[in-house]
Amino acid sequence: MIHSQKLRFHSFLKRNHLPLQESFLRPTVSHHITETIRFYGSRKLVPSDNNPIQDDTSASNTSSSAVYEAQTALLEYLHSTRGFLFTDAEYISHHSPLYLQKLLKRVKIDEDVKRSITRFLRYHPINEFEPFFESLGLNPSEYSSFLPRDLMYLDDDQTLLQSYNLLCNYGFPRSMLGRIYKEAMDVFRSDHNLLQSRLQAIEQNIGLSQDLVVKIVCSSPCLLMGDLDRDQYVLKMLDRLKSVKIEVDWISNHLDVVYNWKLLLELLNLLSNIISSDEQLRNLIYQNPGLLFDSSGNTTYSLISFLLKFGWDRNELRSFLLSFPQINFAEFVRNFRRSYRFLVEIDMDPQGIGNIVSEHPLLLGSCNLPSASGILKTLQTENMRLCDIINENPLILKDVLGLKVNSLPTLNEESHAMRAKFLLELGFFKDSNETKKALKLFRGSGRELQDRFEFLIKIGISKEDVIGMIKVAPQILNQSKELMEMKIDFIVNGLGYPLSAVVNFPSCICYTIQRVKLRLSMYGWLRDKGSVEANRSFSTLLSISDDAFMKRYVDKHSKGNAMWKKLKEQFCSS
Repeated sequence: MIHSQKLRFHSFLKRNHLPLQESFLRPTVSHHITETIRFYGSRKLVPSDNNPIQDDTSASNTSSSAVYEAQTALLEYLHSTRGFLFTDAEYISHHSPLYLQKLLKRVKIDEDVKRSITRFLRYHPINEFEPFFESLGLNPSEYSSFLPRDLMYLDDDQTLLQSYNLLCNYGFPRSMLGRIYKEAMDVFRSDHNLLQSRLQAIEQNIGLSQDLVVKIVCSSPCLLMGDLDRDQYVLKMLDRLKSVKIEVDWISNHLDVVYNWKLLLELLNLLSNIISSDEQLRNLIYQNPGLLFDSSGNTTYSLISFLLKFGWDRNELRSFLLSFPQINFAEFVRNFRRSYRFLVEIDMDPQGIGNIVSEHPLLLGSCNLPSASGILKTLQTENMRLCDIINENPLILKDVLGLKVNSLPTLNEESHAMRAKFLLELGFFKDSNETKKALKLFRGSGRELQDRFEFLIKIGISKEDVIGMIKVAPQILNQSKELMEMKIDFIVNGLGYPLSAVVNFPSCICYTIQRVKLRLSMYGWLRDKGSVEANRSFSTLLSISDDAFMKRYVDKHSKGNAMWKKLKEQFCSS
């Protein structure tokens, strides 16, 4: 089941066009262990009443004082001369910077900017639709096609103004009305009573609060066109959230105004597939709303795709998500990306990075690491030395900012001593070849090694056998308990090998789960077909190269290559 679930995750990510092959060292990316992951930390800027949209065309040498004077003159013109409500006149004049630049270029300015513009407006009426549409969040290239050919004054289009006022009074931010106008223009050209009835229909038929209606409609203006089935993703997403008993008020408090609802829905379904329990999923979303909503789910997708590249499966993702710390999700991902970049910058080998990502993902997301160059300069040490220290005890990343150069040898010696003590307690002889071999290969603290040792005993292997396994392959204790359990479970329960097979060939735990599944599944298929002997050595099946395995086993059957390709795609594509 694990391999099929993992394949579905990978297919799901590909189906949504999530990039998996760009450098993780950039802020936005996808990963291959030494080359690549994409983290979408950026979000498209959404205009607000306090932060009007501006683009590069607004750049001008015009002084801020001149712009302020122009704003004041336009405000007085719209309010005093044209009779706009003061709040409307003020908003339009303060949120149409491009139009003000255009106005300043048209007016011959004397010493008093405000008086010059006021005099100009007295004799040169303006097309009021231009600053109006810009104040709604549209730039000139967007609203040029909306300008009426035979009208200059806004109050000549009462239908537009009534719809505008209705939406403002309902609670819609003015800066988002341009988006609604573009996508649901007919609403502004119909009787405002029709618009009112459609807003009420959304409230009553979907069961939303007024505040949530505002956010939903800003995100999907087509809902105002009267066909509630037109944007199925919004409705399905809301229904799915309600199905796991997430309160409507909570949804309203955590929603932004612009989302890719299709992506959000598919992310929620993916999380549901990983978590399984509605109660656990609800608690996860309540505790970490950014996990679902940040950047329409792109941030979470990129993180999951990154972890899949390191061989994670559904159970590991589930454990990771359910133990997620109480930290802002976007901040966690930024820290994770920075920590990964830190490990790359100090030239840590791929296996070391893979071990730390697999065993300490929460640690990487909780550390706010600076650049590697700054740390190396402060510690007055070299890359290799720092890599060794972190490999021995990854938890040191929490305190890397507080390390002193004279504390590094002590740390190294202490970690070495703890591992040596662990081996001596198991009956290893001091300074023996077996002890030296184990100390050279061990990664992690003495406590971690002890925990993994006890885990192997707990699953049914005798203490004496575990010690024997460590003498043959000490590196088996470098893997997390979860990873060892997954591999052993597949070998024993998935393929039917006795636990003694693992004891006799402990190095099998060190191979990737994809290699184990591929080799043993292929051998099982060939055995069932009668193409190979049924008593092949477990170690031989895993330790030989792919080319040797192909020649010795796969080529024995006419359909062997086709089955090998199918299994390889199934187990190794993600």
